[in-house]
Amino acid sequence: MLIVCTSVYFAVKDKVFQDSSKSNPNKNTNHQTETNHSSKLSTEEILNNILSSAKQGEIPNQKNIQVGNTSLKELTEQFGESTQKDQVANGTYLTYQKQGFTVGYDHQNRIYEVRSYDSNIQQIHYDDIMKQLKKPSKIKYYKDQQVDQIILVYELPNQIELKFILPRPTSENNNPTLHHTSVSMIDELTPSTGTKLDQLLNAMTLQEKIGQMIISGFYGPNYSNSLKELVEQYHIGGFIFYNENLTNNSQTVKLVNTIKAANKNNHLPILFGVDQEGGRVSRLPGNLGQIPSNEIIGKKNNGQFSFEIGQILGEQLQAFGLNMDFAPVLDVNSNPKNPVIGDRSFSNNPKTVSNLGIQTMKGIQSEKIIPVVKHFPGHGDTSVDSHLELPVVNKSYTDLKSLELIPFKDAINQNADAVMVAHILLPKIDPKYPASMSKMIITSMLRDDLKYNGVVMTDDMTMDAIGKNYNLEKAAVTSILAGSDIIMVAHDPNKVKAVYKEIETAVKNKTISEERINESVKRIILLKQKYKLDNNQVKPTDLQKLVEKTNKLLNK
Repeated sequence: MLIVCTSVYFAVKDKVFQDSSKSNPNKNTNHQTETNHSSKLSTEEILNNILSSAKQGEIPNQKNIQVGNTSLKELTEQFGESTQKDQVANGTYLTYQKQGFTVGYDHQNRIYEVRSYDSNIQQIHYDDIMKQLKKPSKIKYYKDQQVDQIILVYELPNQIELKFILPRPTSENNNPTLHHTSVSMIDELTPSTGTKLDQLLNAMTLQEKIGQMIISGFYGPNYSNSLKELVEQYHIGGFIFYNENLTNNSQTVKLVNTIKAANKNNHLPILFGVDQEGGRVSRLPGNLGQIPSNEIIGKKNNGQFSFEIGQILGEQLQAFGLNMDFAPVLDVNSNPKNPVIGDRSFSNNPKTVSNLGIQTMKGIQSEKIIPVVKHFPGHGDTSVDSHLELPVVNKSYTDLKSLELIPFKDAINQNADAVMVAHILLPKIDPKYPASMSKMIITSMLRDDLKYNGVVMTDDMTMDAIGKNYNLEKAAVTSILAGSDIIMVAHDPNKVKAVYKEIETAVKNKTISEERINESVKRIILLKQKYKLDNNQVKPTDLQKLVEKTNKLLNK
């Protein structure tokens, strides 16, 4: 079944190029003519070119498309609208017939596969490939009413696969001509791993799935029986670290490694998150160098500096064994009386917030740390602290689009991995529920209108904005129904267990469908796969070098 799923997509996409050549079989199509850059190259040179490009995640003559890195936005800015678009179960494929290539992109709008139909490959034959590149890592086959194919798969470094797709050799034609090549990420949502994703999901119990949808707080700096229970019995998918959990570097690394070891029998690795924004919200212990507040960074207003700050934040988390930063803050500081955001915001100008926030986000991502942009749809125009009360923002959706939503929309277009939703009430949009529990805001606004397909998580549900106005357990269920993927329940493991049990009950009594649970768990799995999280032990890091690097940046 895996082979069929892998190859069906090849057949679907091949049809565009097959049909275009049927009208005149002796004439190259437009895409073939325009991509004929190396017609004088030998067969050996063409194959070397294909292989060397594939090792970089690219195809020849299209060096600006790199699987795993190029975004849909970057692609369309350069090439415009595609000739054909095909929606499949686990992704979308765009065909650019004139340019001679097809790309597949995932739910986060990242290109995970690129295929070349360059006219030069038509001089490559089956025997050429087998002679020069030797035995493939795998050989697959696909056959339907239109095609009968052999697929030669070569596994390359950096989790890249190079595939050669040809007609299956027969007694009449035992040396067929290459039809097209494919370069894809092994661990991304390719057709082959789409099946693996479903297999993984089907292997998980309902209890394991629910655990993945919770980020939990815990008591103290040590691995306790309570923490052991959360990992081994409740299968919790992530933990948030506060000051009480962080003593020093060696203690934190030891704790993370102990949790990882305890998690070895669970299906998925764990998210280890912390609020490491810089400025006054910096949880990691020790003298790591004082990262300036976003307000100070905003006054400097230098995108490269913001990117490098993001890199430092990412390196700090790496040094402590953590993998998720609840940062950057994308709130526009439009209310000078705001008691909770203030200098955590880059500016009162939404474009400044957008530009600097996105650069910080990209800097964090560059260090293989997951950034979480916050606090959607914007906590900047509040006059009370949501840790203490439920803020009310009397703005319409039109108002938000002209200010607060600008940084979030831009970040989504730049491949934001995760969005944290705030506990703020916007009565002109949803008079009943705060953003973190509102289907109007999470599904209609964030997912449908802003086209965001990544992970959505709540801010801490134990904050008084929720606790003083709603039942915690029922609020968690409402939030999932509204579209949240992850419920954050900080500090108190007993509250975590209560939320877990309430979600389980809601599924069993069909208040929440298991299909709805699966939607969220798929997004969580894909995020963990993208960042290649695992249960491997964290190795000690030289903090002094990191401090020196930080100080050098700050003294520029």
